[in-house]
Amino acid sequence: MLHAEAIAEVLGEPLGTLILTFSAIAVEISLIMSVMLEGERNPTLARDTMFATLMILLNGLLGIGLLLGGLRHRQQTFNLEGARAYIVVLVPLAVCALALPNFTKAASADALSREEAVVFAAITLMLYVVFVALQTGRHRNFFTEEVTAIAAAVKSTQEGLAKSPRQSRLVVWHSILLLLTLIPVALLAEDLAVFLEKADHKLGWPEQIIGVIIATLVLAPEGLAGLRAAWNNHLQRSVNILMGSALSTIALTVPTVLLVGAAIGHDIILGLPTHYLVLLFLTLFVTSMTLGTSKTDMLKGAVHLVLFFVYIMLILLD
Repeated sequence: MLHAEAIAEVLGEPLGTLILTFSAIAVEISLIMSVMLEGERNPTLARDTMFATLMILLNGLLGIGLLLGGLRHRQQTFNLEGARAYIVVLVPLAVCALALPNFTKAASADALSREEAVVFAAITLMLYVVFVALQTGRHRNFFTEEVTAIAAAVKSTQEGLAKSPRQSRLVVWHSILLLLTLIPVALLAEDLAVFLEKADHKLGWPEQIIGVIIATLVLAPEGLAGLRAAWNNHLQRSVNILMGSALSTIALTVPTVLLVGAAIGHDIILGLPTHYLVLLFLTLFVTSMTLGTSKTDMLKGAVHLVLFFVYIMLILLD
């Protein structure tokens, strides 16, 4: 992920964050598919991993980031339009992916039918494509820091330097190295799947633990980048990383898992149990309130951390 971060530094926002996000999602999908196809083919693994990812990003990392940023800078600001764009896409996708399957015609079988899976995957991908097109095109300014005239001039100069031949070569070089590092991760995913399967049987872990482990491994580089950005008073970059990862998890992992599951005849259970549904709705509501104004403080970070601790408690005591 160091190469993804290097590319992100050169390209700037929001393209840089997208590179970092896509790299992490590629690793996540590789791990999920490997564990799904290993041993008993756990039908709830994708759901548990996606939910764990949302809880870690929206409650754990966002909470810590707001606490650290508030501790050092009191109040921090970000681009409100960009945050609203993330929320308006994330909320319906998360609810449709993790709540709606409990109430479909196939809900009695605890899985989407093949037709429902294909349609839902297609709709999810189309909406995400529209979002990325707007993020990188017409409304790119929604996802950059609001700057003064002087800062804008400096930024323009930096962008000009970023387009120099030397910087272009750096992007190409790090892109090649990034691909070369992702390939071994994908190949080693099967070994990790075997290890997790054996550990689960021997230690008797709660059902959701494997999903939490996968989410933690995938989010470690992105999480550190997001926390560093918040600590250095670049909250917009932190929001882009955390919210972008949450959105990509739903928008890319769900269609991939559903389509592969339909192709190989493997049922995928997406609907969350009732107590996790309550936590999901509460998290989305609180996140909407937190990012509903352009300023944040330590109190909001503390609230998100409380929700994260509730999630951990539910896993351990379930």
